[in-house]
Amino acid sequence: MVAEKDRSWGMVIDTDKCNGCSGCVTACQVENNIPLNDQNKFERGRVMSWIRIERYWEGEFPNVKARFIPIMCQHCENAPCEPVCPVYATYHNNEGLNVQVYNRCVGTRYCANGCPYIVRMFNYWEPTWPEEIRNHLNPDVTIRSRGIMEKCSMCMQRIKRGTRKSGDQLQDGEIKTACQEACTTGAITFGDLNDPESEVSILAKSDRKYSLMPQLNTNPNVVYLATVDPYKDKNFGEKAKTNEH
Repeated sequence: MVAEKDRSWGMVIDTDKCNGCSGCVTACQVENNIPLNDQNKFERGRVMSWIRIERYWEGEFPNVKARFIPIMCQHCENAPCEPVCPVYATYHNNEGLNVQVYNRCVGTRYCANGCPYIVRMFNYWEPTWPEEIRNHLNPDVTIRSRGIMEKCSMCMQRIKRGTRKSGDQLQDGEIKTACQEACTTGAITFGDLNDPESEVSILAKSDRKYSLMPQLNTNPNVVYLATVDPYKDKNFGEKAKTNEH
C-alpha cells in the first residue's frame, strides 16, 4: 500500500496469454464513450480506437503461430508528446499518467506526430451514436468534440472513483481498467508500479519483461511479458514428467 501522491499507475500485458479476441478494444470503446467506427472511417484511415491489436507470425512453416500485442498509450515517463504541445493540453500528472486536457487542446496534432506508438487519435468529426444506445453512454467520461486529440487514459474515471473512496487505504487490485475486466484470459494486470507488493509491480520485474521501442528511452508505464514456447526446450517433456512426480 502506497500513499496517493507516491503512486505510479501502470499495466503489464502478458502476450503469451493474449488470444487477439479484441474484447479489451470493445470494453474500452464502451467505457470511454468512443464513437462507433463505420466503413467510411476504415476506408479513410480515421478509425477511433484507444487500443489496437497488432498481429504477427512466429515460427517457420508448418509450425507457424499467430501472436497478438494490444497497444495503447504507453504513459511514458519521458513522453515525446508532452513537450511539443503548445497549450499544455497533454502533461504528466503526479500519479505517473500522461493526461489529456480536452478543453485546452487546439488540435495541432503535434503530439500525434511525436508519438512513436501511433496511439493518439484525432477527432475528424463530431461524435455520433445510434439513437438506441445514446442512453448507455458513460456519464463519468467527457465526450470529446471535433478537432481535438484523445487516447487511453488508463480509465482515469475509475482511478478517481477508487482513490476518492479508499484514499491511502486502497488495496491492490481494487481498481480495474475496463480492458482488464474484459480480458477473458487474464492477460492484462493493472495497478501501482511503486507498490513493491502489488501484482503489477512483481510482474513488471519478471525475466520475461520488455517494453516497446526501448531504444527511444521513453520509459513507458506499460510493460509486456514475452511469449513462452515450451517446445523450444528439448527437455520440456522430461521436465513435465519430473514435475508430475
